[in-house]
Amino acid sequence: MIYKKPTKAIITDAGFASRYLPITKTIPKAMLPLGNRPIMQLVVEECIEAGIEEIIIVATPEGKHIYDDYFHNPVEKIEKLLTAQGKKDRFEPVKKVLGFPKVTVIEQDQSLPYGNGSPIASAREYIDDNEAFIVAYSDDVVFGSSDVKTLIDAYMEHDDAKAIIIAQEMPHEVMNKYGAISLRDESQMTLEDIIEKSDDAPSNLASYGRYLLTPEVFQHLDPKNIGKDGELWTVDAITRMAASGNVYVEKTKGTWMTTGDPKNYFMAHLKYVNDYEDYSDEVKDFIAKEK
Repeated sequence: MIYKKPTKAIITDAGFASRYLPITKTIPKAMLPLGNRPIMQLVVEECIEAGIEEIIIVATPEGKHIYDDYFHNPVEKIEKLLTAQGKKDRFEPVKKVLGFPKVTVIEQDQSLPYGNGSPIASAREYIDDNEAFIVAYSDDVVFGSSDVKTLIDAYMEHDDAKAIIIAQEMPHEVMNKYGAISLRDESQMTLEDIIEKSDDAPSNLASYGRYLLTPEVFQHLDPKNIGKDGELWTVDAITRMAASGNVYVEKTKGTWMTTGDPKNYFMAHLKYVNDYEDYSDEVKDFIAKEK
């Protein structure tokens, strides 16, 4: 079956981010800032850049109202105050967020097992049976390019794809920290398997949270298919699809960084400031003086 080109994206932030406690008991991890924008906004903007028309954010029950407020609350009192103070331009970033395409925030289905596949399964009713769709983990930020656009462009060339996943080349000595991609056909870049955190990685291609999926994935994101540590894993579902058809691998055209823990979050924030903020030189001078 040939599925329609994706117009919807599922973005997940439904975990409890225990490595960030205590702050994540109150604030969802993807609401932590890079510059003056939360991580989640950068992922949403990556989707918008690729032409995505509807975004489904899957959150914890505690995080749902925070995302709803961020993407939908017009905060008219703040706009009026800034206008009265002659600072109306400061409200422009808020108007940009409020002008995004449709953003729907849902809670993860609490009846599903723990695991990064459960937020995707929770959004099943928002995906039509005849359409492919995007999944993005909000842990992952991509600088310099839209992986979502790369995925959609690739799908236009591979309408037989059951899924398409993004990978980044990494040094072999660090591949034991990532999911390493094993290719069935290197010339066609089709997936055989994803080997998690192995000292004997089959390649230097690291998989991370940017996927184009077809509805077939929901057959595999079933509670009976729990895997390692009793969790429901997205990569398990993808490799099951690869066993019966083509799952293609695309290399990122940008630079992927994870924000999954405080150290890597800080490094991603530093890169964001270095690449995008007009005070980057001052930050570099400060770091140089602190050495």
